[in-house]
Amino acid sequence: MAQTILSYEDIATAAGKELGYSDYRVVTQEQVNTFADATDDHQWIHTDPEKAKEGPFGGPIAHGYLTLSLQIAFWSELFDVTGVKTRVNYGLEKVRFPSPVPVGSKIRMKATIAEVNEVKGGYQIAVDQVIEVEGASKPAVVSRGLYRFYA
Repeated sequence: MAQTILSYEDIATAAGKELGYSDYRVVTQEQVNTFADATDDHQWIHTDPEKAKEGPFGGPIAHGYLTLSLQIAFWSELFDVTGVKTRVNYGLEKVRFPSPVPVGSKIRMKATIAEVNEVKGGYQIAVDQVIEVEGASKPAVVSRGLYRFYA
């Protein structure tokens, strides 16, 4: 993985730019349990490995929102902009969770800058983001992230 670094002046022409893939990360039961504590979502399919063996996924799975939140870490591996004073995670569009992430799986993110729009004082980029599970036929998370950069 090589991080794409653009200057603020180059953002305007970045639409269509493939950012490639992040490194793989292993999703651990400890991460899942910590996320469950932070969100008060202790559903057994996430936090009870023994009971989850008998469940629909054959073992514990990560929360969808845990997997989604890892986009932040993956994003910083893939992309940076120089010459900015402020960066804002503006939001998400079209979030879907097509398949589960079994605990112990390796996941990574692929990203492409889909659109660039000028906003007051800066630029907003829309990034198509896909988190995939190593060896799975469907992605775990598909979303469009919106990020703003101000000079």
